[in-house]
Amino acid sequence: MATSSSHHGTRRRLLKGAALAAGTLAFPMISRAQGKPIRIGVPTILSGRVAQLGISSRNALEMEAEKFNAAGGLGGRKIEIVARDSKGKPDEAANNTRQLINSEGCEIIISAESSAGAFAVQEVIRELKVLCIHTNSETSSLSADPKIRVPSAFRVARQGIHDAIVSASHAAKIAKAKNLKTWMTCSPDYAYGRDNTGLFVEYLKKFYPQAEIVGEAWPKLFQADYTENLTKILQAKPQALYSALWAGDLVSFVDQSSIYNLFAQTNLFAINMADYTTLTAVKNLPAGIHSATRYIKTFPANAENAAWADAYKGKYKDFPTNWSWENATAMSFLTAAMKKTNATESSKLADVLRGMKIKTPFGADGTITMRAEDQTTIGYALGWGTTIPKEPYVVEIQAGDWNAILEHEAQWKKKMGYV
Repeated sequence: MATSSSHHGTRRRLLKGAALAAGTLAFPMISRAQGKPIRIGVPTILSGRVAQLGISSRNALEMEAEKFNAAGGLGGRKIEIVARDSKGKPDEAANNTRQLINSEGCEIIISAESSAGAFAVQEVIRELKVLCIHTNSETSSLSADPKIRVPSAFRVARQGIHDAIVSASHAAKIAKAKNLKTWMTCSPDYAYGRDNTGLFVEYLKKFYPQAEIVGEAWPKLFQADYTENLTKILQAKPQALYSALWAGDLVSFVDQSSIYNLFAQTNLFAINMADYTTLTAVKNLPAGIHSATRYIKTFPANAENAAWADAYKGKYKDFPTNWSWENATAMSFLTAAMKKTNATESSKLADVLRGMKIKTPFGADGTITMRAEDQTTIGYALGWGTTIPKEPYVVEIQAGDWNAILEHEAQWKKKMGYV
C-alpha cells in the first residue's frame, strides 16, 4: 500500500502532467482562434441592370481588405468579405443580412445596398444590434431622422441634403447667368429619387427665387423605356431639367433623349452623370451636361486619389465608381476602429467610430469625419462640373463649400424636427 506522501506526490505528478497535456492541446486552439477570419457580410446588388453597384462596391472592399490583411490583419486575423446578391429587392436585402449574421458567422455588416434595400437592412440591424456601415444609401433620413437611426448603424456615403445644397447653389449660379427660369424634374420614383429631388427643388428656390417648376416626371426604378417621360418633358419645354436618375437608368435616359435632340432644347443637370461607368456607357456623351462629381480621378485633384484610381483599374480592369470610393472609405474607418480597439465587438467599434476622423484622398481637405451626433460622414469632396466626350470627361469643376453645407443642413434639421 502506498504511503500518504507518495500518494499525494503521484497525484501531483498526474495533475501536472494533465495540465501540461491540456496546455499543449490548448495552444493550437488559441492559434486557431487568433487566425479565425473576421467575416464581414455585404448585402448588395450583384445582378441585373445596376449590378455595377455591387460589383464596384465589393471590389473596393476587397482591395482595402487586402491591404489590411497584408499588414498582418488584427493580431493575425484576416478580413474575409462575404457578399450576397439582393437583386435590388428590399426583402432579399433583409433576408441576406439576417442569414449573414445568424448562419454565416459575420461579425460586421457593410450594407452596400441602394436606399431601396438600406432601410430594410437597418431594421434587421436594429433587432440584432450588429455593427453596420451603410455605404451607398444617400437618403438623408436614414441617419438624420432620430426615429430611424440605430446605435450600431453608421453611414459612409454621400447624403442627399449635402448634395442638394451644393447642387442647388451651383445650379442657381448658372440659372442667373443664363436666365434659366423654367425648370422640370425627372427622377426615379423611390425614396432616394424623391428625397434628392425634393431637396434640390427646395434649395434651388431658396438660392434662385425666380425658378419655376413647370412639371415633374417619376419613372420607375430600372425602367426600360422613357418615351412617356421624354414626351412630357418636350411638351413642357423647360429651360432646365434636373434628374437624379443613376447608373443604367441614366445611361438609357440620356441615350433615348439624344434621339429626340433634347439637349439642344434644355440644359440638363444630372447629379449622377459624372461617374466613369455612366460616362463611358453613354453611346455619344453630349458636351455640356452639368453634373456633380460622383467619382473621377481628377477630383479631388491630389496624387493619392489618382494613384488609387489607377490601382483599382489595374486590378479590376474597370473604372472605380462613386460606390467604390464610399466602400473604400468605409473599410478605412472600420480597420482604423479595429486597430484602435484591438477588437471586433460591435459596441467597442461603435464607440470609437463616433467622431472619428481619418486621412483619405476622398476628403475635401484630405480628411473625412464620422460625425458623432448622427453617425454619418461629413467633409467628403463635393463638386459640380460639365461634361466633355473624352477624358477627363468632366471639366471646370467647382468644389462645394462645407461651411455653407453645414450651416444650411443645421437649419434643415431644425425645420424637420430632427434636433
